[in-house]
Amino acid sequence: MSDPSLAVPASGRNLYTRYMLAIAGLGGLLYGIDIGIISAALLYLNKTINLSVQQTSLIVAAVLGGSMLSSPITGFLADWIGRKRMMIAGGLLFVASVGIIVLSHNFVGLFLGRVLQGISGGVIAVAVPLFLAETLSADTRGRGTGFFQFMLTVGIVLAALAGFFYTHQAEAAIAAAQGDPARILVAENHAWRGMFLAVIYPGLLFFIGCFFLSETPRWLFRKRRHEAALASLRRSVSENEAQLQIREMQAIASSVSPAKAEGSAHGSLLQRRYVIPFLLACAILGLNQTTGISTLLGFLVIILRQAGMSASHATAGDVVVKLINIVMTVTAVSLIDRKGRRFLLKLGTGAIVLSLIAVAVSFYSFESKRIDVTSQVQRSIVHDSVTLPMATITSEAHVSEAKALTVIFNAGDGDHSETVLSSDPNPIIHISAPPGHVLTVRRAALNPVPGEKAGWIVAACLAIFIASYAVGPGVVVWLVLSELMPTRIRSAGMGIALLINQGASTFIASVFLPMVSWFGYYAMFLFLAACTSIYFLIGAFILPETKGKSLEEIELLFEGVERSNLQKKEA
Repeated sequence: MSDPSLAVPASGRNLYTRYMLAIAGLGGLLYGIDIGIISAALLYLNKTINLSVQQTSLIVAAVLGGSMLSSPITGFLADWIGRKRMMIAGGLLFVASVGIIVLSHNFVGLFLGRVLQGISGGVIAVAVPLFLAETLSADTRGRGTGFFQFMLTVGIVLAALAGFFYTHQAEAAIAAAQGDPARILVAENHAWRGMFLAVIYPGLLFFIGCFFLSETPRWLFRKRRHEAALASLRRSVSENEAQLQIREMQAIASSVSPAKAEGSAHGSLLQRRYVIPFLLACAILGLNQTTGISTLLGFLVIILRQAGMSASHATAGDVVVKLINIVMTVTAVSLIDRKGRRFLLKLGTGAIVLSLIAVAVSFYSFESKRIDVTSQVQRSIVHDSVTLPMATITSEAHVSEAKALTVIFNAGDGDHSETVLSSDPNPIIHISAPPGHVLTVRRAALNPVPGEKAGWIVAACLAIFIASYAVGPGVVVWLVLSELMPTRIRSAGMGIALLINQGASTFIASVFLPMVSWFGYYAMFLFLAACTSIYFLIGAFILPETKGKSLEEIELLFEGVERSNLQKKEA
């Protein structure tokens, strides 16, 4: 099989590796955009399209739900048609989703576009780390897969910058409109549609760039295309390393009977030798989302607004927090192959728990002073309509300082939320049910109005949260996902693990607004802190260290076989 004349020069290998990482990085960029683009768009979506509280949460959760649908399917399809083709499909789906979202004029169109965007993200989240893990050498796999996470954070920041730019434009246009409803509506429509349209270009680059990649050597080897597998290895690693990896693949293949080697991924998953790494990867992937990372990034602007920031300052804080994410991801990528996976995971999850508790305490400091005024608002309903000056409520509740009156109501199409501030020029709450519907006030409360200082304190705590996530779970999770799964079940196992990951994320995002409406932000942050505590314990006491080990060595690690024994077997 060996023919030194076919070896690729070092310069060629370096060039191909850089190109491969650039395309994989674009995949991470798109996945980050999927997560982050909705944050600032929420400021204007509900003003141009009538959305209930639940529908707004579903718009955010739709991306995560789409990923949940596509992740397991991608694993099986990647085994069938290859990793490269699935990456191409992911790019095409992303471009199509942007078009659908920008042209939407109702909840259904928005929801379908966001689901398709999530499907593209699920395909990319499985196919790209799988591609990198099966192509890069053991010494560079940590940094290479970390680069995917780095570009994911760049995508989140790119989405935040688009949000900041269009928010600034929209607020200026709204001020210039001088109260003209038609001009204000045009500015708000242009803002959120422009945010989504701006990110179509990296999607096109990723889609086109994938055509020039080679298929992964391990997929080719499994398809018994051994010469093609060796040729693929030669494009990214030295001749000696390529020959060594081929021999290790052969040794692993020879340790399994032909019937099992050709068996389905379902059958392989049920074997005892695969159960532990599979369940461990699933647990880590699920807990990774119960930190709240995707949900908090999606609702970050709304959270900062609730903490007391203005719209402009909230979007600026959104950008700052996500820039910190980039800086800390670079730090994590530089440490992952030196300090190891377990060290970074323990460091990151421990700091996340502390930061989430700090945010919960900050919100509790003013949410605990909430005054229930549901009965007063209910008494003001006349012909399924409420028109109530806030001064009437504050005088009845015997309060004088600045307050916000928030009313959660149902008019036949789900729960909606309406807020008026005592500092508004005309602080009157006005709610009407559509003809033929009954207005029901579910809850009404007077809340203290936190100032900008409180908002920046929350922003600082969330910045620590993001930095901690980037250093630990953010960069480690993709490696754990691709490293722990044995070769024969890697694509299917990754798909199932990501199904759990996105399922947890979708659930948290879909209940976020309804839960904070009823129980407050502090309760949600305490729940996330409790989940992350479990994550810390698994990382500290159960997860094995995989630094510097080949995929074949990691697979044998769970059987207690060292590389030296493997080499004796080869001899």
